Amino acid sequence: MRTVAVVGASLAGLSAARSLRRQGYDGRLVVIGDELHRPYDRPPLSKEFLAGTLGEADLSLETDGEDLRAEWLLGARATGLDRTERAVRLADGREVRADGIVIATGAAARTLPGSEGLAGVHTLRTLDDARALRDELARGGRLVVIGGGFIGAEVASTAYTLGLDATVVEAAPTPLAGPLGARMGGIVSALHVDHGVRLLCGVEVKGLSGDERSETGVPPDGVRGRVDAVLLEDGRSIPADIVVVGVGARPCVEWLDGSGVDLDNGVKCGSDGRTSLAGVVAVGDCANWYDPRAGAHRRVEHWTGARERPDAAIATLLAGGAVEPGVPRPPYFWSDQYGVRIQFAGHAAAADSVTIEAGAADDRDVLAVYRRAGVPVAVLGMNQPRLFTRRRKQLAAASS
Repeated sequence: MRTVAVVGASLAGLSAARSLRRQGYDGRLVVIGDELHRPYDRPPLSKEFLAGTLGEADLSLETDGEDLRAEWLLGARATGLDRTERAVRLADGREVRADGIVIATGAAARTLPGSEGLAGVHTLRTLDDARALRDELARGGRLVVIGGGFIGAEVASTAYTLGLDATVVEAAPTPLAGPLGARMGGIVSALHVDHGVRLLCGVEVKGLSGDERSETGVPPDGVRGRVDAVLLEDGRSIPADIVVVGVGARPCVEWLDGSGVDLDNGVKCGSDGRTSLAGVVAVGDCANWYDPRAGAHRRVEHWTGARERPDAAIATLLAGGAVEPGVPRPPYFWSDQYGVRIQFAGHAAAADSVTIEAGAADDRDVLAVYRRAGVPVAVLGMNQPRLFTRRRKQLAAASS
């Protein structure tokens, strides 16, 4: 291969570029990113960065003196993939032709319909999102988080440390029931109540209301005014000065329509990242990898997946698909909320039982093991790093 293009310049894209060089590729390497920023770490955005205890320089994913001998095309959005010409088309009219292509375009935060142009309403996915939200939180006020998933929970936790009045609204009866199961999701989400953050579950958001007066009395162009309340389907209205919408993310794959790359909840891949097109692999949040353990495809939106899986995808790319695909490690993620370290590995949905094997639920310091037919398939730790690490290693060994 004379040229490899990595489309996406966040963690997955950077990991792929590093893996290319580490695995001996010495040809032309082009890294394309739609943001103007160099690769940065996203997990701190909802925690330390939002709280003001971590600066932008601390977010950098590149090490001092690191040189991947890459051409960086930043602020360049991919709009299409021409499989005949093997070219990535960019929004500014340029094309990047490549023998090998790594798709790492990630995912974008879902928005709340009807919230467009309403000041004070935020999503949190990018550094620019975090900058805007941090500035608002610094001014204080009443915060409503829509969505009780991990991003929403971390924002609520950070707001609590900053002294804001916070409410979390979750449509499901139990927050985090999807990734953790109903029982453990209830235990983890009880951290909100422990710290005086209001948690409203099992209720849908109907919409947002806004004060259409600006500070000058005239709404600026394209702005409907500022949010002042979240309206619920049951008729309640929650006053709000700031709203954070944390209702999940969608894979950024629209630019691949018509390219011949199979799309199904992202880019449909084998267990080694290979796509339906030869010489094209996918990694990170946009990649829907096949999981041999489950016999199904799964899109893993976690830091460790974006860091680890590019090694397998690059090996496949450089070998032309001639290598035997391995079994990806069980997905792992962590979250920090209200001073509690939450760690999880595996798939809760595969379990038919869950047992707490150390600690106490009321103290929020548990180690829980999920099993199917008596075999461990997942593990959760709350402030149990040593026991969790041991169980995670055992889970990975049993799954390989």
